[in-house]
Amino acid sequence: MDNNEILIQGLDLPVQIGVPDDERAGWQVLNADIAITPRLAFEQMQDQISATINYQAVTDAVKALATSRPRHLIETLVVEIAALIINEFAALSVTVTLRKRILPGTDNVAVRIVRTAEP
Repeated sequence: MDNNEILIQGLDLPVQIGVPDDERAGWQVLNADIAITPRLAFEQMQDQISATINYQAVTDAVKALATSRPRHLIETLVVEIAALIINEFAALSVTVTLRKRILPGTDNVAVRIVRTAEP
């Protein structure tokens, strides 16, 4: 089976996120990797932007979602991002990884979600 993915890597997302009120009160930056499987294989797109998923539109929508409201959990945001991409961009599937630099002695804490569109 062919695997055609559009990869958005290292996307910085300004957010208000965290369990303590003081952490959530300020802005921090999460980092995201997004792998999107479009409904058409690349060779079926015939060099037409209308046949693919516009990655600029995806990044704009994900940034708008991330900044739209404060959240407690990165788990909440990763679910919302995956749903946005499946529902608004008609992706066949999506994998989203969110990284947060929070714990001393670690590069980051990450969550990952994989979602597939309903047939």
